[in-house]
Amino acid sequence: MKKKMVAVLLAVGLVISLAACGGASETGNTAETKTENEETAGDEPEEEAENTEESTLVYGSGDYTRINPAMDEHCEINVLLFNGLTAHDADDQVVPGLAESWDYDEDTYTYTFHIRDGIKWHDGEPFTADDVKFTIEAIMDPDNGSENAPNYEDVQEITVTDDRTIAFKLAEPNVAFLEYMTMAILPKHLLDGEDMQESDFFRHPIGTGPYKLESWDAGQSIVMVKNEDYYLGSPKIDKVIFKIVEDDNTQAVQLQSGEIDMALLDPKNAQSFKDAEDYTCYDMTTSDYRGIMFNFGNDYWTENKDIIPAVCYGIDRQAIIDAVLLGQGMPAYGPLQRNIYNDENVEHYDYNPEKAKEILENAGCTMGDDGFYERNGEEIGFVISVMSGEQDRIDIAQAAAQQLQEIGINCTVDIPAQMDWGGQMACLIGWGSPFDADDHTYKVFGTDKGANYSGYSNEKVDEYLTLARQYEDQETRAKYYDLFQEELAKDPAYAFICYIDANYVADSDIKGISEQTVLGHHGVGIFWNIQDWEITE
Repeated sequence: MKKKMVAVLLAVGLVISLAACGGASETGNTAETKTENEETAGDEPEEEAENTEESTLVYGSGDYTRINPAMDEHCEINVLLFNGLTAHDADDQVVPGLAESWDYDEDTYTYTFHIRDGIKWHDGEPFTADDVKFTIEAIMDPDNGSENAPNYEDVQEITVTDDRTIAFKLAEPNVAFLEYMTMAILPKHLLDGEDMQESDFFRHPIGTGPYKLESWDAGQSIVMVKNEDYYLGSPKIDKVIFKIVEDDNTQAVQLQSGEIDMALLDPKNAQSFKDAEDYTCYDMTTSDYRGIMFNFGNDYWTENKDIIPAVCYGIDRQAIIDAVLLGQGMPAYGPLQRNIYNDENVEHYDYNPEKAKEILENAGCTMGDDGFYERNGEEIGFVISVMSGEQDRIDIAQAAAQQLQEIGINCTVDIPAQMDWGGQMACLIGWGSPFDADDHTYKVFGTDKGANYSGYSNEKVDEYLTLARQYEDQETRAKYYDLFQEELAKDPAYAFICYIDANYVADSDIKGISEQTVLGHHGVGIFWNIQDWEITE
């Protein structure tokens, strides 16, 4: 590739040479050579010398403590190692995956999936319908504490007819069910009887995906090699290394030096690669939004929930987009703005500091001597906690806090070493799904659902989200999603701030990236067709 060779230390302790900003050289052709002795000895047979070099892609990744798609969400690595019965195409539409087809019985709300013949796990064992049943039942089991459990709460019965046929009978219609069957399937023969949260399997995962795990050096790298038996064909890139580089600034430095070939950068770091000849910048649209999540389990919001609209009006979203995201993104007012069911007529909470102050004063707040409002002798203010490592989140939170201070709310930012989800006052949250509107709404805003980390509860929101998932007719679904969005705007769970773009930067020799695909939370989704990528020169 174009840049100097670099060395990457792998888990096995070997140092292999990687072509920088590609992490490897292209796959070479087998060369036919002769030694000097062979040329002078006409009666000696010619020998072929293998000179094929391995193609390797090094990706700058955050760290992993485990790879557990059944329990956890939005891990970029999942799609390299695992498959679901269904999958997504470039337009984020549901297409066949491990299941080649399916039927739906409208009278009994039953989906029957027909699994492709010849699918094997990375260890060579056959993939069967029993693996599917095992995985979904493990997710549904409340003792396992899966974030994904709400996606399958309406499954009444799972029936395995034979190794290649499985049926799911639902209690009521759920048009998002095919979407949720993109869930990665896990091997029953390796996990049956194991703890689904603590099993060592999740440090040594075996799937059916385009790549299989070769080694994992904790905190350093995860090395995967291509699955020659992948059902869509053997991948073109021989090896993919997730090199653990958690800090955005460090990722940019290592991309420039050639230690990694590809990374998702924050806008400021991505900007430095715009005119670089050897790199391609992919500024991709996402459904990924940022906002202030209020922890309703914290007593502060029991007493001060009525000031949340003032917080929403006190944020200058466009100013944050311009300053932090360099104009890449759009102001956010709800969770469905990248979805066909978005209702753009709901309250946007456009920046209005005077209205924010009016709400505070109508709630009985008075301005104190230090420039911050008070109520009942207590200062109005709260702390936004932000996960370390994501510079754009930190910058967004700090900008929002400064704006809120300017209207009289003493808002500050904390960057804890570890997030205290139960104890924090508020968090700079991120969510978003480019898929069915049920995804990341029902389980994020529904009362006591698996991804409702705010403790938000609203009976009308629960009702509208439940009804919206039951109707395939777009007009009817739109009606209920409109009602959901109207109620959420009246009773905000978050102060929505912005949708962000995903700024991927990659070595220009990497080909096959689908630039128009709308990505999800954390920019997840770019690897959906990794088996078709190749490294050229």
